[in-house]
This record gives sequence, structure tokens and C-alpha cells, in this order.
Amino acid sequence: MQFVLTTGRTTVVVVTWRGREHIEACLDALAKQQRPHRILVVDNASDDGSGALARAHPSRPEVLRLPVNTGYAGGIQAALEVCTTPFMAWLNDDAMPEPGWLAAMEDALDADPKAAAASAKLLTLDGETQSVGVGLTRDGHGVDLVEGKIFGFCGGAALVRTEPLKAVGGVPADFFCYYEDTDTSWRLRLAGWTVLSVPDAHVVHVHGATTNPGSVNFHHWNERNRLLMLIRCAPWWVAAREIARFALITALLPVKRDAPDAANFKIDLRVRVLGEVVARLPWAIASRAGRRSGRRSPI
Repeated sequence: MQFVLTTGRTTVVVVTWRGREHIEACLDALAKQQRPHRILVVDNASDDGSGALARAHPSRPEVLRLPVNTGYAGGIQAALEVCTTPFMAWLNDDAMPEPGWLAAMEDALDADPKAAAASAKLLTLDGETQSVGVGLTRDGHGVDLVEGKIFGFCGGAALVRTEPLKAVGGVPADFFCYYEDTDTSWRLRLAGWTVLSVPDAHVVHVHGATTNPGSVNFHHWNERNRLLMLIRCAPWWVAAREIARFALITALLPVKRDAPDAANFKIDLRVRVLGEVVARLPWAIASRAGRRSGRRSPI
């Protein structure tokens, strides 16, 4: 199916899965934006009527229903394949942008032709800053920053130039969710682009309304995707060091008396992560080709 998205310069992509409780609030907020745009809701095979609610919304978004749940990363990639506007916004279905959000984001990219992406300021329901973008630690962990210079955009509410995104290979759909934004930011930077933080672009975010931070799946996706991102983007020695460290900690857990009582320190989860990383090595290495450009790595 081909969607002809022509109104405005931005396609706002909202990926939803069982988002019935908050999809309408998200679309209500988009309807109040000060800048013309198109809305594409990617329905990840929801079984709670989320797609039907989106179709019935007064903002009349396009709805792309996928046959299976492909996660946030897969949903964004599916949208990229049909997006024809110069800009593509990523927006969680539990996020509610303030009226000036899109205008501030577009203006920021217009003012800086070297920037391929911009990250909004995400706020909690209590008004506390949740993220202005993503930082990258020395061991390759992505962390939400609440101030200062950022490394990458937070995928919960971001604006990306469509053509550079396609040029660097799009979004790693195989990640399902988590780290797809840090991976994409890194590849854009390796291609010579920069990433901006736009603190005037406010978005209220009900963090974890769809996924459950701290759950087994949360830790599984985070641990696996961090290692895959390093294989795809980092210097080889960094990727090898972090995989070896992860494997060593896993091997020592049975004899470690003070192991943290957290899902990401459960042996079965870590063994599963290592198995999936090994299974995806051919893809990760192949998708690495052409990513390294001699530019100085941040880690």
C-alpha cells in the first residue's frame, strides 16, 4: 500500500500497539499543532481497537495496519518506506506534544542544514524533564539527558530528515524496540550529520504506558540491542570488549554471592541475549558495511 503524504513538510508517525487508552489524547494534541502536517498511525496488529479509534479521529490520520507486531522500530521503518515528505517525526502513542512542538522542531532543522535530526523536550505528567535527548556512555549505554549537549535524539518525540535517514539504511527494524533511536543517531553522525536538542519543543510523555520498564522484555531488548548497536556502529575493539564483558559477567553469576536482584542479571535472560546476538551477527556485520567513515568515535 502506498500513502501519498503531501500536506505540510512533515509526516508525524505514531506507532501504536494496544494503545486504546491514550491514542486519542495523542491525536488530539497533534490536531492543535501550529504547523501543517500529515499523520500516519502505524497499528502494530493491535487487538484492542486502537486502529479503529485512530481512523475515527477527527484529525483523519492515515492508518497503516501491520499483520504482526513489529515493535516500535519495525513500525517506524514501515512508515519510512511509504513516507514522501522531507521530514518525518517519531512520536510515541502515549506522548502529547504542545501546540508549538512541530513548528519549533522544523525551525531548528531549517536553521541548521548540517543537522539531520532534532530531539524534543519530554516532560512527565508532573512537569519534570524526562529527556532532552540521549547521551552515550563510554561502554555504549544510551542514557536520557535532562540538560546539556546530546549525542542522539530520543525516539519518543523527534524530527528526522527523511532522505538522510534512508541513506544510512533506515531504522533497525530487527531491534523491535529500544536503542533504535541511539543506533540511528550514531549512524547519522558517522555519515557527517549532527543531532540537535530543541528544549522549546515540549511533549508530555506518559513513560512506559505501552511497555513496562524494568520487565524481563524491557531488559532483554535493552541488553541485546545495545550489543547489536555496538557491532553496527562502534569501533570493533569496543564491540568485542563489551560482548566479552557481558559474557564474562554471565559466566560468573552462578558463583557470585552479591548479584543484583534484577531481570538483566538473570542467567537465562543473559544467555538468551548472547544467543540472539550470535544469531544476528551476519546481519549486524553486513549492516555495518560503509558505516565507518574514519570519523572519530564518541567511545
